[in-house]
Amino acid sequence: QVRLVESGGGLVQAGGSLTLSCAASGLTISSLDMAWFRQTPGKEREFVSGISGSGPSTWYADSVKGRFTISRDNAKNTLYLQMNNPIPEDTAIYYCTVAVLWSNRQRVAPRDYLYWGQGTQVTVSS
Repeated sequence: QVRLVESGGGLVQAGGSLTLSCAASGLTISSLDMAWFRQTPGKEREFVSGISGSGPSTWYADSVKGRFTISRDNAKNTLYLQMNNPIPEDTAIYYCTVAVLWSNRQRVAPRDYLYWGQGTQVTVSS
């Protein structure tokens, strides 16, 4: 059974920092593309950042570029999202996800990913 468990969310002040983790079990993530999405009430799930399984390729939504950093530790089967200088607009539930089919595209749509975590709440205060 595949499980993705996010942790590290909470309340952070604008301009601070926060690191989210996503521990995977039931599959080996080392060759799989992974990503972070976020969602606020009444809105669709929004792409935040992705990372390729085969190399160091990363991609970001314009809204977080330069502030957030995605990384992975394949030995720990864990995905991370370092959030620096968060702003109140970053407040959302953050989800990690993994794709199981190979693609040469930098995927940003929820439909491109298969397994999802339960999410972790991030609240940024001004």
